[in-house]
Parts: sequence; structure tokens; C-alpha cells
Amino acid sequence: MATIFAIDDDEKILAFIKTALLREGHQVETFTSTKAVTAEKAKFADLILLDVMMPEEDGFEYCQRMRNLVDCPILFVTAKTGESALIHGLGIGGDDYIRKPFSVSELRARVSAHLRRESRGHTHVLRIGNFSLDLAGKKLFHDSAEISLTKSEYLICAHLLEAAGQVFSKVQLYEAVFGYAGSSDDSVIVEHIKNIRAKLKDCQEDPIETVWGIGYRWRK
Repeated sequence: MATIFAIDDDEKILAFIKTALLREGHQVETFTSTKAVTAEKAKFADLILLDVMMPEEDGFEYCQRMRNLVDCPILFVTAKTGESALIHGLGIGGDDYIRKPFSVSELRARVSAHLRRESRGHTHVLRIGNFSLDLAGKKLFHDSAEISLTKSEYLICAHLLEAAGQVFSKVQLYEAVFGYAGSSDDSVIVEHIKNIRAKLKDCQEDPIETVWGIGYRWRK
């Protein structure tokens, strides 16, 4: 199974996480400070659960510092629920949120969903208009220029592109990309879409269409 790092200054939360995920067969290492999880050490993690509100260095600062150094999913574990915190966390490379308090079943389901997406294999290139999706390299291009996306942003684009013209609700899109329907579905997808659109501005195209009252689709 997977190697999971949990970083939180609350030892009770760490014990809860470790017990829940050990029973799923995962190897779990816990840390009360980000200082103990260097870039070299973090490379051994298949997924990182990261508390936001910690002394010395908070989870956002750590994520921003580490995002270009580690490739695994980073899930924020936090009591912060404001839109600005959500936008910031996803914008600096976080993949998802687990809001405190959370249940064992939610924790296991979200972790399993993000680990499962990491194992998906694709071997071809999909082209729609001026966009091309390298499914093997997990990259999106406009003409020959690569668009810098986080993993979650890439997966949303990939799902929409693969079914171009089809409308997906926010919940459907979350379930299709991450494999789990939970309390943060709508807000996570909305903010990821905002970030994707901001990155596509330089292309002078707006391929992701909002279908009001329903969801989103990639224009054919």
C-alpha cells in the first residue's frame, strides 16, 4: 500500500489519522512540525496530509515551499473554511481539503481517491482545437506551449477534454476526478476552475464554459 505522511501539531489528530489509515494497510509516518519533513524525506511519501494552522511554519507556507520539490498529492487538513483560504491553498498547489472535524470513513475515502488517481495510466495524446493533452506525460499544451497546471487542475482539464461538449455538474466532476463525493466538492471544483481559467488567459481562449445552474463543459 501507500506511504502517507501526516503533519499536524495536534498529537491526538495524528493518532486518529494513523490508526484509521494503518487499518487500510498503509504505512503512516506522523510529524508535529514541518521542519522534520525535509524535501529529501518528503520524496518518499505517496501522499501528504498537512494541517494548515501550525506554529513556526503553517501548512500553506510549507506547501508553497515544497510543491515544486515533491510530486505527491497534498491534502490540507484544516478547520479553516473561508473562501479566501480555499483559493489560496489550491492556488499554491494543494490538491484538496479535508475539513475538521472529519470521520474515519471520509478520511479513508479521500485518501484512497487521491492515491487511486495517481495510478491511472494513459499512453496517448488527445487534441481538441489548439489544445493537446499528453495523457502519458500528464501535460496540457496550447499549440506547442505547455500550460503549467497542478495535478488536480490537469485532471479536471483531462476529464473535460476527454468528454468535450458534455456538461458535468460540480459534484459529478469531483467524483469523476477524485472518486469521492464529500462536503467540499462544490467549493474545491469551483476554485480549481477559477485557477485554470486564470492560467488559460495567456492563450486568448476560454475553452471551459459555465452552463449556469448545471456545471461546466469543454467547448468542442
